Amino acid sequence: MDEKILRRLVIRAFHMNTLDFGDKASLDNGKLVINNQFLKPIIDADPLVQDITVNIIKPGDYDREINTIMDILPISTKVLGKMGEGITHTLTGVYVMLTGADENGKQMAEFGSSEGNLREQLFLNRAGTPSDKDIILHVDVKLLGDQIYDRKMPNAAFRACDLFIQHYRDILKKMDGRDATESHEFFDKVRLGKPRVLIIKQIAGQGAMYDNQLFAHEPSGFAGGRSIIDMGNVPMILSPNEYRDGALRSMT
Repeated sequence: MDEKILRRLVIRAFHMNTLDFGDKASLDNGKLVINNQFLKPIIDADPLVQDITVNIIKPGDYDREINTIMDILPISTKVLGKMGEGITHTLTGVYVMLTGADENGKQMAEFGSSEGNLREQLFLNRAGTPSDKDIILHVDVKLLGDQIYDRKMPNAAFRACDLFIQHYRDILKKMDGRDATESHEFFDKVRLGKPRVLIIKQIAGQGAMYDNQLFAHEPSGFAGGRSIIDMGNVPMILSPNEYRDGALRSMT
C-alpha cells in the first residue's frame, strides 16, 4: 500500500511508583519528590492567587473533602519538536488533580460543581481520570474573594497549577529516554488512493468554565495556549498526533 508519512511522534512514559515530599524536587528511579518551595513565588506573582495547597493522595485514600475538581491532567513535556511530532516525555502512575475556590468558599464552577467528598465526586478507571492504582498530586488553589466571576478567576488557578508543575516538566525533559518504562511511536500517514477521514469533535466555548485551550507550549499545558472562545469558536483542524500529544486542553 502506497503511503506517505507526514509526522512521527514518540511518547516515552516513565512510571512512578512513589510520590513524596522532600527538600529537593527530583524524579529518579520511579520516585517523584515534590518540593513546596516553588509555591510562594507563584502566589506572590498573582494578586488573584491567595494560597496554594499541595497534597498527595494515595490509592484508596479518597475519604476527604475537596473543592470543585477543575481538571485532571498528566505531567507531560516536549523534549524535541513541536506539538504533534518529535519526542514527548510523560509520567504514568501519578496524575495532577486541580481544585479551586475563592477565599469565601465560592467554587470555581458554573452550572454544576464537584466539591464534597472525593470518594463520591471522582470516578476512577475512566478516560481522563486516574486509575484506582494511580497516585494523585492534589493542587488546591484559593483565589481572591468578592470578585466578579469571569474567566480571569479560573484561569488564575490554571496558570498557578501550570507554573507549579512546570518545575517537574523541566526535570522530566532531562530524563534519559533509555530509562523509559514504555516507548511508543505514532505516525500521521496519508494512504494514497484511500478515503480521507475527518473526525469531528464538538467542544465547549461559552463561558468561564466552558472553555478549551489549543496549542499550549507543553502537552496538556496552559502557558501559550489560545482559548477557543478568543478564536471565535471557529472550526480548527488538528492532526491525529497533535490531538494525541495534548494540543487540546479542556478547561471544563
